Amino acid sequence: MQLISMFVARSVVRHFHYFSTSSAKMPLKFAANISMLFQEIEGLENRYKAAKEAGFKAVECTFPYEVAADKLAEAKEAAGIEHVLINAWPGDLKGGDIGIAAISSRRSEFKEKLETSIQYAKALGCKRMHVMAGRQTQFIDTAMKDVYLENIGYAAERLQKEGILCLIEAVNSKISLPGYFMDNYEKAVECIKNVNHPNLKLQLDIFHLQIMHGNLTGMIKEYMPCVGHMQIAQVPDRHEPNTDGEINYKYVFKLLEEVGYDGWIGLEYKPKGNTVEGLKWIQEMGYQL
Repeated sequence: MQLISMFVARSVVRHFHYFSTSSAKMPLKFAANISMLFQEIEGLENRYKAAKEAGFKAVECTFPYEVAADKLAEAKEAAGIEHVLINAWPGDLKGGDIGIAAISSRRSEFKEKLETSIQYAKALGCKRMHVMAGRQTQFIDTAMKDVYLENIGYAAERLQKEGILCLIEAVNSKISLPGYFMDNYEKAVECIKNVNHPNLKLQLDIFHLQIMHGNLTGMIKEYMPCVGHMQIAQVPDRHEPNTDGEINYKYVFKLLEEVGYDGWIGLEYKPKGNTVEGLKWIQEMGYQL
């Protein structure tokens, strides 16, 4: 892909050389997504303890905004666990919003609510934030791309001042979010190239990558220089990696070790049964929390 090659040829070429040639295998690090795991336990704030007791050293979540930030921070500190990722404020979820970064009529709201997201991230000591684009409107809005680039550039700069990495992710529009604006990883990397900010990285979810593109080996190697966080789930039912599905996660994990990925891998899947019982796949595949 010429576009990717141009991007990699810039500031990340040194990292690409390392990922391509290093023979050292980095230990994989898994973080529990407490918005999707531990559904047996009511209340997001109560899942920090559950994750710690299950053996996790870190958690992530989707949207923490229905619980007060100080309440979550207190629960996190009591559990003695790290919080590594949140999504930025999503808009009105019940009204159909799923992010507003690409919505041309909501520029001022985006900047205002980004401050709310920053307050939560700082309270949780969280150093990564995924900024969601939102759905395309029923009519063709030609301003969406320009607005998205503008807002993502603003977010990357604003979050850098707070020591928080800005992330964007391509979410599949075939199964998970029909109509989602950022539904293509090539488009996401193009956005990163166009914004050209050192505090903007790619959140690479293997679940979405498989559904939208396939070619996991090639794309993981191609996109790795841009990656700031990863997530996993089996396709198509979004269960544990060892459940029946399209992805051979033993191979994928081995590939991540070989390319030297040393960041967190968020377990953003829906447990097929009990969360803790379902975690047996970690040891079965030769890893530990």
